[in-house]
Amino acid sequence: MKPQSRTLSGWGCSSREDCSVYRPESWSTARKLVTSSDSSLIARGLGRSYGDSATNSGQGVVECTRLNRCLMFDDTTGVLECEAGTSLAELIEVFLPRGWSLPTTPGTKLVTVGGAIASDVHGKNHHHGGSFGSYVRSFKLLVADGRVLSCSAFENRELFIATLGGMGLTGIVLSAEIQLKQVESAYVDVLYRRTRDLDHTLEVFGREDDNFEHSVAWIDCLAQGSKLGRSVVMLGRDCAQAALPSALRGKPLQLPNKPLKGVPFNFPSFALNPLSVRAFNECYYWAHGDGQQVVDLNTFFYPLDSVQNWNRIYGKRGFAQYQALFPPETSRQGLIELLEKITQSKLGSFLAVLKSSGPAGLGPMSFLHPGHTLALDFPLSPRVPGLFRQLDEIVLRHRGRLYLAKDSQTSAEVIRQMYPRLPELQSLKATIDPAGRFASTQARRLGLLPSVAAGETRERKAA
Repeated sequence: MKPQSRTLSGWGCSSREDCSVYRPESWSTARKLVTSSDSSLIARGLGRSYGDSATNSGQGVVECTRLNRCLMFDDTTGVLECEAGTSLAELIEVFLPRGWSLPTTPGTKLVTVGGAIASDVHGKNHHHGGSFGSYVRSFKLLVADGRVLSCSAFENRELFIATLGGMGLTGIVLSAEIQLKQVESAYVDVLYRRTRDLDHTLEVFGREDDNFEHSVAWIDCLAQGSKLGRSVVMLGRDCAQAALPSALRGKPLQLPNKPLKGVPFNFPSFALNPLSVRAFNECYYWAHGDGQQVVDLNTFFYPLDSVQNWNRIYGKRGFAQYQALFPPETSRQGLIELLEKITQSKLGSFLAVLKSSGPAGLGPMSFLHPGHTLALDFPLSPRVPGLFRQLDEIVLRHRGRLYLAKDSQTSAEVIRQMYPRLPELQSLKATIDPAGRFASTQARRLGLLPSVAAGETRERKAA
């Protein structure tokens, strides 16, 4: 199979790398590619990981979006088997009108099932339902020697667990069997609460998380002093058909048809600055008062998907996202120190999201466990890497960790301290993929590969 030479980046556009891109249309083609390629490979879906986890500088990238067939669906249980290149958007389009929805979803539906497994993605209901991997019953995994292995909690269990959050380093997921959930409508009943400061925000989470399936807060990361951590908290429940406004009850499972907006070009670098970010934050905070509203699924879960190429607002230099998790016993102090450091830097985040998190994922590299997670976007500038190193120190001091699907800046030493189970992934990979067939730019940058496999990968690249 002949590759196409392309320059790829993550969604943050923080780095651009020349890669050899393959687009298999069948499992047999993918198998032949894995067993015959001279370079290392990494699977890629729709390119929505923010950094370099789905790029492979100078080497191979397997774009899986043509492997997107639905293979089986049981409309009595909601169990679906589909190929891993199927996007969450495609699943919603097909199954929501039939009364079935995703059990959990990240902030964009423009990701593939394979990518959701590799990153063990999470959503606004993690405190109740856990991560995406909690709803994966099994998957077919193409491993380095060309075999296709069935993996589940009962078959090839160790490989199953390591692949959840394993960033594509165990092989290429070809198909997956996942559990959907039944819903009565395409709408969410949302309660909005505007909070004064971080303590008030955490108080609302603590009081209401048990009562609402979904909870999330937009947080003003430029507020300081007595306003530090002020937020707009959004608490949601799947809306029953009987609770819909009368105008929506006739077609409860139909999403409203809204025109897509778009960003046609990269904004100039000066467009996002402390003054413009502060003005946006003030407007957003005061525009969302306490109240209740029924909103459609797209508006609640995927607000940014309505703006095509929204990453262009950060300009040609791109942006870096920083998503940190703190355990419950340190989350308040850790969040305070993080927000204070960001405020002092005057490199305010345009978008900042705070969520509660619940049960730990199965995978050794799964991101979340009980606590609170804060995600922030920063326009790239020469000062951002230095700020991120300071934020890393705060996160480490409070026994937190970073999300690999968002990272583009941290170091191997930091990740080693944050993920004590990393040796489990490396040990399994040394057994299942001794020659380092599956690798990525991120895996090399962060030392995720076993030492032997990493050395062989470097030698193959140099050759």
